[in-house]
Amino acid sequence: MAMAARLLRRTALASEVASRFLSASHGLVQRAAYTSGGIVDVGQPTPQSHPKLLADGEITPGIPSEEYISRRTRLLEVLPEKSLAIIASADQQMMTDVVPYPFRQSGDYLYITGCIQPGGVAVLSEETGLCMFMPDTDKEDVLWQGQTAGVEAAVDFFKADKAFPLSQMQKILPEIIERSKVVYHNVKTSSSSYRNLDAFRRASLNNRVKDLTYYTDELRWIKSKSETRLMRESASIVSQSLLQTMLLSRTHKEESQLAAKIEYECKMRGAQRMAFHPVVGGGANGSVIHYSRNDRKIKSGELLLMDVGCEYHGYLSDLTRTWPPCGRFSPAQEELYSLILETNKECIKLCKPGASINEIHNYSVKMLIKGFQELGILEKGKSIQYNYLNPTAIGHSLGMDIHDSVTLTKDKPLEPGVIITIEPGIYIPPVPILNENAPDRYRGIGIRIEDEVLITENGHEVLTASVPKEIPHLTTLMSMGGSDAAMDGHELRAACR
Repeated sequence: MAMAARLLRRTALASEVASRFLSASHGLVQRAAYTSGGIVDVGQPTPQSHPKLLADGEITPGIPSEEYISRRTRLLEVLPEKSLAIIASADQQMMTDVVPYPFRQSGDYLYITGCIQPGGVAVLSEETGLCMFMPDTDKEDVLWQGQTAGVEAAVDFFKADKAFPLSQMQKILPEIIERSKVVYHNVKTSSSSYRNLDAFRRASLNNRVKDLTYYTDELRWIKSKSETRLMRESASIVSQSLLQTMLLSRTHKEESQLAAKIEYECKMRGAQRMAFHPVVGGGANGSVIHYSRNDRKIKSGELLLMDVGCEYHGYLSDLTRTWPPCGRFSPAQEELYSLILETNKECIKLCKPGASINEIHNYSVKMLIKGFQELGILEKGKSIQYNYLNPTAIGHSLGMDIHDSVTLTKDKPLEPGVIITIEPGIYIPPVPILNENAPDRYRGIGIRIEDEVLITENGHEVLTASVPKEIPHLTTLMSMGGSDAAMDGHELRAACR
């Protein structure tokens, strides 16, 4: 009842605000100038412009407008009464003065609006509903950059309650800020377009400005059925692509070639971009956790570690495999690999509702410390040196960002619909960097085995299970003839049984 009353009050206030500011936008709401075959271009795919990509009623592929509206309602429900949320689009980053980097939208802005274009600011409150301030464009902008969404598209396509040109924000937003008890915004993706407003500065000085991220992280923690479908497809794309790249590694030894191969395969299967710069670490480069140079030739007998992921309509995947392109593990490599593999499998077994990432991490630490001690890599009584060998956590939440919902505690119980990674590893540099005392036979070896895990009602589902990780499967895969390079995932799995 209380929520219904709040929604009724919001509707009445929204009407009042709309009439109050109608004059500010009069004459500025106009249909996009460019159309093709009667289809209005709103700067991104629509069901009319891309009917094979989006179904009727979808704002982004796989996500209908009802789900976006539900997200906005849920955010208002968890925020304190008379709160205002300001969510800015990501900025367009430039490589040079005239060359832009490929644009990627802020996760929160995309989650709430569905808009994948730069320059906008979204405002959400009981009073306004969703109000979108859209970038002003002119004919010269369209000539150089193409059509973008305007205020009409914000209402008609993104289903905003109201919309105004961004140039009108300095007249409209200050009043809304002044009437709000608390102003929430995403501190890391904030925009000077509203931070420089006097009303926002006064609210900040009066301790009325707070970080929104915790609330949006809570909403994004559990994936909807639509989101899970997109995550599953993203995982499938990167899994198939890594299989093909693994096959190519038998004959192509340049890290740069394999980085190019994984990106090609992902994009040919429908990914819009890589989730991050691929890690392609041959030999000792695999011991560099976020290795990014990808500029060395892999020598015979070395292991290859590839950590890769792709983005599929806003949802990311994250997968790591380590294997010997030559087709066989050395005894030292096999000893370390077997320990990491067993840890990966045992930790995946712990993934179920009620468990937490921290619980799984603590289990992995105990398991790896015991294994490292048995191998003579870690001295007994010196467990503190464990972090020199593996300074990473066992996993993280995954979604619209690689490290998703980062403000939530790692002690938070897992729930059905949550997706995490499980990624134990060991990283032994060719020469000691810290105080680790690994035997020489293990020097220059880096191993990580990472899978995506969806928490289900009854346990879990491994979304990247199609990619081989058992030693016999990997050696079989690397021993196949050259004619098998185009095998699909089903054929590869059959060959590895």
